[in-house]
Amino acid sequence: MKQYLFTVILTASIAFALTWAVWRLSLRFKLYPGIRERDVHKTPKPRLGGVAMFVAIASAIVISAANPFFERMWSPPHTLWSILLATAVIAIVGVIDDLWDLDWMIKLAAQFLAAGIITAGGGLQVLSLPVGDMILVSPWVSVSITMLAIVVVMNAVNFIDGLDGLVAGVCLIANGIFFVYSYILTRDSGATSYFNLATFLAAVLIGACAGFLPFNWSPAKIFMGDSGALVLGLLMATSAIAVTTQGDVNAFDPERFGRSQLLGAFIPIVLPVVIVILPLLDFVLAVFRRMRAGKSPFAPDRKHLHHRMLDLGHRDRDVVLVFYAWTAVISLGVLLMYIATRQDWPGGYIVGIVFGAIGTAACLVVTLMPSRHRLTAHPVQPPASSAPPENGASEPAAPPTPLPDSADSTPTEPR
Repeated sequence: MKQYLFTVILTASIAFALTWAVWRLSLRFKLYPGIRERDVHKTPKPRLGGVAMFVAIASAIVISAANPFFERMWSPPHTLWSILLATAVIAIVGVIDDLWDLDWMIKLAAQFLAAGIITAGGGLQVLSLPVGDMILVSPWVSVSITMLAIVVVMNAVNFIDGLDGLVAGVCLIANGIFFVYSYILTRDSGATSYFNLATFLAAVLIGACAGFLPFNWSPAKIFMGDSGALVLGLLMATSAIAVTTQGDVNAFDPERFGRSQLLGAFIPIVLPVVIVILPLLDFVLAVFRRMRAGKSPFAPDRKHLHHRMLDLGHRDRDVVLVFYAWTAVISLGVLLMYIATRQDWPGGYIVGIVFGAIGTAACLVVTLMPSRHRLTAHPVQPPASSAPPENGASEPAAPPTPLPDSADSTPTEPR
């Protein structure tokens, strides 16, 4: 655990220092795009925070080569070099898009290229699916599922990048819970070492998000842009896939839990999906909405889940906190179910179900309840009377209420 803690602190320190440097350089050399019609923020802000996050992540991975604890991760070394190469491809394409807006087809092609590098070069693939007993899929099906999963998660994370601190905080919480899960999974599998590639990548992502978030919290000084959101999605998908390839395959065997606790056999696959359930839900709704309207599935709009919450009357910071709560409640609920099946808690995974039900009910109340502060701070003005004022002078129209200076109203998603 000390080695993972060191990795988190190292990555966070590098990300914090580099984010400050990128922010200052971006302001000095005006490396930021102009305000777009759909943007919420009123002053141009840099979108290159992902550069700092990528360098911090890459530095932590390279430095780990000198740590004997992570020796297994570098034997053979092609997996880590493939992950670094794929991450670099996405980061470069993201930077170009953040500065000059690439066509969505080019970005999508780059995403599949990165997914192919990890799948073919790194040898990370979804090799099995737990449906009753272990079912092995064919190599072509395995490659297709793996690449599609990586691309979907990348875009799902990118799609929610629309408010200050939203993606960084959600990914921080999700990877924190995934770190605990993968660590426990490795420990309970009887491995001689608690090292696991998935756990290491989760620790690196925790550090990158923690180092970047102080500069991205409302009001944000810098945005992560595509170069950050896509990199986070890529590595989150990679760490989830690494669980199925480098963990103990018997951990997915229903016999280890008993037929009465069959759900426990599916949790190792369910939890990596659950931690990104909100981004995935937003992604699916966006694609369906746009295709039904005859548009490209990557055409930007202002109908994402966080936009709808803003329309309900929540402040932008409230929306971010509600997303944090949803991520924590759903992920922790499934994690508790997994721990309960391992530790033989009284009631089994019912503990996790009860926690998830109570948390979900609380989140629903908070989500559907408009923010009183926003409603009282910006009361609806009655329509102006058509009659002139008593002194005969015409009254000037009231200026429109400015929107909060947050991140983009529409994330920098492929279009």
